[in-house]
Amino acid sequence: MKKFGFFYVVDVPEYSASHEQSLMKQFYDLDEDTKDELAIRRHNPANKNAYRGYCPGLDDVENTLQYKNLYNIGPHETRAASVESDNILEKLRYDCQEPNVWPETDNCTFDKEFKETFQAGFEIRRNIGRAFIRSIARAMEYPTLPSLFAEDEFSAMGLRKYPIRRKINANMYSDFDGTLLRELEHIDSTVTVLSTFNNGGLEMLYKNKYEAAPATGENSFIVNIGKLVDDLIDNKVPSVRHRVAEVDFDRYSITYFLGPQFDAVISRSMTGKLTDAGQKYNIFGEWIKDYLGAIELFYY
Repeated sequence: MKKFGFFYVVDVPEYSASHEQSLMKQFYDLDEDTKDELAIRRHNPANKNAYRGYCPGLDDVENTLQYKNLYNIGPHETRAASVESDNILEKLRYDCQEPNVWPETDNCTFDKEFKETFQAGFEIRRNIGRAFIRSIARAMEYPTLPSLFAEDEFSAMGLRKYPIRRKINANMYSDFDGTLLRELEHIDSTVTVLSTFNNGGLEMLYKNKYEAAPATGENSFIVNIGKLVDDLIDNKVPSVRHRVAEVDFDRYSITYFLGPQFDAVISRSMTGKLTDAGQKYNIFGEWIKDYLGAIELFYY
């Protein structure tokens, strides 16, 4: 992990990547009207869900550098009564507890299987992410680190489909080496648990060169950390830059992100050093307010 910035968790019991991918394909094959009932409010103003649910991609080369469809799942199935407050952070604390929405089709068997499978998949990934945090805390003797992740209001699991693009433009080529990309080069922010199934395309930057990362296959995951978490642990584990090269098939993957809890102090590292985020923010809730306001929610 210290050398490459990511590692694989393998032989995960009671997990089947092929089953998840099969259900994902069935979901994305549903007619658009059915999926639109689950679309986030930005795409369907008639819906109440702002964050969790279906976010259709836009195949528009003039305005969209990345073309992917996303179905977002969070940790909440219910939400407490609304909070009457003029405090922006308190409103955000309530908003982030938005419950999941699930398909309700004329196929009850599919609906039940889809919900139960991805609820279980969410828990598997959350457990892996938290175990990773505990491992870092033990190895680096940071006993208070896990307390920053005691709650996970902002954790998110995205079922991603990257449809084949029919057109390209110059902005889709890497500034680094000119490679045509499906997912732009970036560094994550939090803890990432990734499933690529048997799909190639993922590349990691190592010694100033992008190298192909082996696919996760049937019962494995890739785990890496992002810049925000890296700063909290005094940059002792690299936050790897990565990308997805263009492929000639519909590509599926699942990303899970485990972030600190709302009130977690992110302004100081485990040894008290000022973090990059600490130049502007004290707690994670303040950071996420600006971060999510700048991009499509949970595309991080």
